[in-house]
Amino acid sequence: MSQAFAQTATPAAADPAAVDALAATAPQTVDQAVRVDPAFVLSKIETWVVGFQRLLPNIVVAIVLFAVVFGIACGVERAFQRWADKHERSNLGAVLGSFVKWIIILFGGLLALTIVIPSLNPGDLIAGLGIGSVAIGFAFKDILQNWLAGLLILIQRPFGVGDQIVVNGYEGTVEWIETRATIIAMYDGRRVIIPNANVYSNAVTVNTARPTRRSQYDVGIGYGDDIEGARKAILEAIATVPGLEAEPAPEVLVWDLAGSSVNLRVRWWTQSKRTNVVHVQAAVLEAIKGALDSVGIDMPYPTQVVLFHDQTEETDGIRGEQREGWPKRPGREAPKPVRLVSQSRRGGSSDVPERFAGTAGNSGGEGRP
Repeated sequence: MSQAFAQTATPAAADPAAVDALAATAPQTVDQAVRVDPAFVLSKIETWVVGFQRLLPNIVVAIVLFAVVFGIACGVERAFQRWADKHERSNLGAVLGSFVKWIIILFGGLLALTIVIPSLNPGDLIAGLGIGSVAIGFAFKDILQNWLAGLLILIQRPFGVGDQIVVNGYEGTVEWIETRATIIAMYDGRRVIIPNANVYSNAVTVNTARPTRRSQYDVGIGYGDDIEGARKAILEAIATVPGLEAEPAPEVLVWDLAGSSVNLRVRWWTQSKRTNVVHVQAAVLEAIKGALDSVGIDMPYPTQVVLFHDQTEETDGIRGEQREGWPKRPGREAPKPVRLVSQSRRGGSSDVPERFAGTAGNSGGEGRP
């Protein structure tokens, strides 16, 4: 076997005889081609064993170093979690602790590889990771964007677990804030998972940001009813509603002079939780209805007045005199039909006032002075 290697090491291309000899010794069948020399295999195994024995101390040191680094990483993660639990920010502790842990483990793995393989250059490896991170960033853009948005939400803490929020039309209680999404339990029992990028870039209403919350409702009374009497009845009625905050005190304001009613806006304060707001509002409206009924104050239905334009009256088209179906003014006679006025004019009668004489027979003078 050694003679064959010696022969191949010579420049055989310059000697035709050597080329013929080499061709004669080449394997002619598959069995000859795949036949392995046991001595060659043993020499390879021996080389590997010797190399492993030489690297064994480095491998042991690398394993020990990686184990120490792994323990430090786990300790740092637990420290973050304890700090977060102490400040009631368990979500932030879980995210930051896991992130820092894997950063430390990656650094320890690079150190262990440089010990096992001394020829490895960490700078080249980091440069390669930097180039690869660009491709990874483009491939996982949405995931990284949601992760960063979730981290910012956890750090800035505009809301937390247990808060009741409204975002993108979804309203409910925050169950958990993950690195990818915010999980909300809706009031009807359903669960909605909103990506953190959408939560961070859209308007969010935090209903439980303060201990108390103001509610309001508009109540209409008739134009002929006493506003002060209605206000007093409403305030006395809602003062007995359980769950309503005494401070700030409830108030009743005249809010609108509508087409068929005077609208009073009733405002009161409750605890900010949804269940308090809903149940107190139901009790307040029931108390208002009963109080206004007990004092005889009308809560009118929406009404609409329809006036028929009578174009046969003598005042048709005369601004300030045309009544458009309303009753006659006090102390004035009702306007006469145009046909009677015309007959009087033809008979020489002076019943028609002079200012009406020019337009009494014109039925198309709507709006003309």
